[in-house]
Amino acid sequence: MEYFLQQLINGITLGSIYGLIAIGYTMVYGIIGMINFAHGDIFMVGAFIALIVITALGLTISTGLGFMILALILVLICSMFVASVYGWTLERVAYRPLRGSFRLAPLITAIGVSIVLQNYIQITQGARVKPLQPIIAGGYNLMGDPNVGSGFVVQISNMQIMIISVTIVLMAVFSLIIAKTSLGRAQRACEQDRKMASLLGINVDRTISTTFVMGAALAAVAGLMFLLYYGVIDFFIGFVAGVKAFTAAVLGGIGSLPGAMLGGLVIGLIETFWSAYFSVEYKDVAAFSMLAIVLIFLPQGLLGKPEVEKV
Repeated sequence: MEYFLQQLINGITLGSIYGLIAIGYTMVYGIIGMINFAHGDIFMVGAFIALIVITALGLTISTGLGFMILALILVLICSMFVASVYGWTLERVAYRPLRGSFRLAPLITAIGVSIVLQNYIQITQGARVKPLQPIIAGGYNLMGDPNVGSGFVVQISNMQIMIISVTIVLMAVFSLIIAKTSLGRAQRACEQDRKMASLLGINVDRTISTTFVMGAALAAVAGLMFLLYYGVIDFFIGFVAGVKAFTAAVLGGIGSLPGAMLGGLVIGLIETFWSAYFSVEYKDVAAFSMLAIVLIFLPQGLLGKPEVEKV
């Protein structure tokens, strides 16, 4: 039982990171109906910016708590700002000029931008894995006694608490933005009918650009969490995490924010439990197999709504 609970905590933590990235996919798809395949690489850029700033500030595990909090806030702001600039540029370069073209054109362009970002980071930062020493330590024992040699101890680290808490807060904030603010109303109007939204006075271009910026900012938060949690990144993590997050968005119901988060949690839990109880080499097979099974019986995903064509 203790082992199961420990893997549950690990799975929720990993799923939270996937969910933050998946929200970016589902927000863009909800408005323009296109999959931004460069979104995973925005996540990778955010992680590298965070690493550069952390290294420049000289943060270590012995850094004082007050300075650590202020420094991490600065790291988060820098990472979100740079990632948002990349997201905005991506929309202007890869999507806006091709918005009226056939649907495959922006998809191919996004894949091209993804390759460009990967090679850009590889050239500027090197192809080797970039490590980061742990800077947030400590945690709590939920079950078991660490002083007893036999028996399993269920622990939750401060890093895991931070990741889960940040994810819950951001999910609540973005849900309120979509549901209660004028920006959210504009986004929902563009999702339903961009042409009619434009006729009603909504700046469609600005709304779409803002959506890309919001998704990129969330990806940067996920990048920072990934860096602090695993302590190692490279130029290829964006592709792997992006595919997993895209799978999570489709599994939960692409176009649904709660669905994206639910899909991320499901993928994270499947990977973690499969790695714990079966062969770790086949964890990706298990995750993608679950996606296939769900889509056979629920083509719109777990929380997605079926599209109704009005005639």
